[in-house]
Amino acid sequence: MSEIKVQLPDGSIREVSQGTTALDIAKAISPRLADAAIAAKLAPLDGADDAFAVIDLTQPIEQDSRLRLLTEKDPESLQVFHHSSAHLLAAAVLELFPETKLGHGPATDTGFFYDFLRETPFTNEDLEKIEAKMKEIAARNEPYARDFLDRDEGLARFKAEGDFMKCHFIEQFTKPGDKITLYRTGKFVDFCRGPHIPSTGKIKAFKLLNIAGAYWLGKEGNPQLQRIYGISFYSKKEMDEYMKQLEEAKRRDHRALGQQLDLYSIQELAGPGLIFWHPKGGLIRTIMEDWLRAEYLKRGYSLVFTPHVARRALWQTSGHEGFYAENMFDTMELDDAEYRLRPMNCPFHILIYKDQLRSYRDLPVRLGELGTVYRYERSGVMHGLMRVRGFTQDDAHIFCTPEQIESEVEGCIDFATSVLHTFGFEEFKVELSAWDPEDRAHYVGSAEQWELAQNSLKKVLERKGISYKFIPGEAAFYGPKIDVKLVDAIGRLWQLSTVQFDFNLPQRFELEYVGEDGQRHQPLMVHRALYGSVERFFGVLIEHYAGAFPVWLSPTQVAVVPIAERHIDYANKVADVLKAVGVRVEVDGRNEKMNAKIREHALQKVPFILVVGDKESEIGEVNVRVRGQEKAEGSFKLEVFTERIKRLIETRSIKLD
Repeated sequence: MSEIKVQLPDGSIREVSQGTTALDIAKAISPRLADAAIAAKLAPLDGADDAFAVIDLTQPIEQDSRLRLLTEKDPESLQVFHHSSAHLLAAAVLELFPETKLGHGPATDTGFFYDFLRETPFTNEDLEKIEAKMKEIAARNEPYARDFLDRDEGLARFKAEGDFMKCHFIEQFTKPGDKITLYRTGKFVDFCRGPHIPSTGKIKAFKLLNIAGAYWLGKEGNPQLQRIYGISFYSKKEMDEYMKQLEEAKRRDHRALGQQLDLYSIQELAGPGLIFWHPKGGLIRTIMEDWLRAEYLKRGYSLVFTPHVARRALWQTSGHEGFYAENMFDTMELDDAEYRLRPMNCPFHILIYKDQLRSYRDLPVRLGELGTVYRYERSGVMHGLMRVRGFTQDDAHIFCTPEQIESEVEGCIDFATSVLHTFGFEEFKVELSAWDPEDRAHYVGSAEQWELAQNSLKKVLERKGISYKFIPGEAAFYGPKIDVKLVDAIGRLWQLSTVQFDFNLPQRFELEYVGEDGQRHQPLMVHRALYGSVERFFGVLIEHYAGAFPVWLSPTQVAVVPIAERHIDYANKVADVLKAVGVRVEVDGRNEKMNAKIREHALQKVPFILVVGDKESEIGEVNVRVRGQEKAEGSFKLEVFTERIKRLIETRSIKLD
């Protein structure tokens, strides 16, 4: 067998026999490294960094290569670990319930799931049995053994076993004449492209979370599958920490807090996914929108308002009728034409731009709108404020020349980070999604346009010192984009702000401007959203603050609690002084015990509770209780407290001190 060269990350070269595995090389370096390895990355010896592919440790290396061994410290290994955990779940299910047919079992951001077809519904007791069986298989340290089979032979095998879903995947991902890969875990054999960890014994900690319904291929009318979700970790300590985070997430759930704090509701009679903003939630929304609109004007945007419906012909011109129809509500037949509710605002802003011929001197044109859109989300995916059928986008579209594009993108990034900082999010992550030049069929626009757009985005991020993750092949078909993902109080990522190029719509609508040369040119177009949607951003705010909003956002900023009825007049005077400087105050004059009233306002997460009695009335003071503190802070002159809360509101402070 011939010798091949394998280069390690430190640049050293090892000459090994053709067919040597990454695990063999790990063992030769160190038994400890071999034990810690999860998977490997392999690329041709002269290949670029993006040529690396994740492989099994036991996959033979057949040519001169660059090799990187992956341990639990490497992020790429986690997806392999989670996917292998899904196979462990499937193996356990088939040992317990052999009549079950298998869908697919991918890794997710937080764990894994597997889809099963079974007439009898799984129960919580079944989950306990399955989890116990998973532990048993893990303890057996079963290898994830990879085999090859002729495609036709594999199809015949799975058809004979009635596994129509596996047949679908083989037909989708392979072609006649191919060899297919099968992975064996104990008695479980699956068509899978891998890679996987060496054996089940490496999965030290896991837990099955819940069962949900899922249609085969995600399409209504297809067979209903049962999806079992789980999590897995390299150690029990990691799993315990994650379970604590889940409990904290449950405590912060915006759906429960929305009801507790009387912020919003979803009315069954009106329909799912449609939000009713109650007075308190409506007040916070108004503050959010007023702040944003003021920022729009400050930053040179023009505010526009556009209709909620349009003729079907508009959506045909924009391409939504062809590419997005399944997410739009059905057409409405009126006397002059068919109409559709808008799923997006962009075509409307384009029509405003197109209403008159623009000169290069008029550009950039920045049109902003808080526009409500409607999308037909399926019932199974809607989730509180986060996934709804009617929502308001803080949408803006910028029309500019190529020379202006970098400054416009920079302005969008500055605006996005300003939004995050204003609302108390100090940490965020940035992704730059680019096209795949080898896959031209899936993208519109010329190579020159893509290079200009992507380089503009890169230059802005690098000039501002913002680190980002570059993701080739993840751009939309109409242009590259920057996504800004905020990190909330318990470390979760939320996708909200985005800056996106569009080569498609300016071409479809034949947008023009007259250049300095007197000729007509096509403007560049940028989509830009900061909140993403008002509803989703509000839901994130609720969970980030666990309902305890900063003073400037709190519906009630101060509750004044008179100890007895004779103190109500003074309580009202306190309220009048605070209202005069713009503070939102509630005087609780109910005939209830003082402690009960304090407890109720604390549950409503009011930032400040002012208790007033004989002493306070006589000397013009208020006894201050601060949200989150067990004991009262003490008594202060009313004017001192007034200046304090006025300052907190004016500076939009996140803290209460």
